[in-house]
Amino acid sequence: MVEFRDVEDKVRDIAEVPAVEVINTVAVHLMSAAAVQCGLGEDGYKGDLDEARKLINALAGLVTASAPEIGDHHARPLRDGLRSLQLAFR
Repeated sequence: MVEFRDVEDKVRDIAEVPAVEVINTVAVHLMSAAAVQCGLGEDGYKGDLDEARKLINALAGLVTASAPEIGDHHARPLRDGLRSLQLAFR
C-alpha cells in the first residue's frame, strides 16, 4: 500500500528536477519508441509504421514547442534525433 508520505516525497523530488531535464527525458523516450516502431530495434522487430508516425509527430510537437524555452544548446540534439527518425520513417 502506498502511503501518503511516499507520494509526498515523490512529488517533492520531481519538483526539484529542472524542466529541461524532464523535456529531454520525455524526448528520449519518444525517440526510442519511434526507432523501435520504425524497425530500428536490435531484436529484429519489424515495427508498426502507424505507431511510429504518431510517436514522431508527438516528438516534433514537443521539440517545436519547447525549443524556445530550453535554448538551442538543448534543442539542437533533439532536432537532430527527430530528423534522423523522420528519414528512417521514409
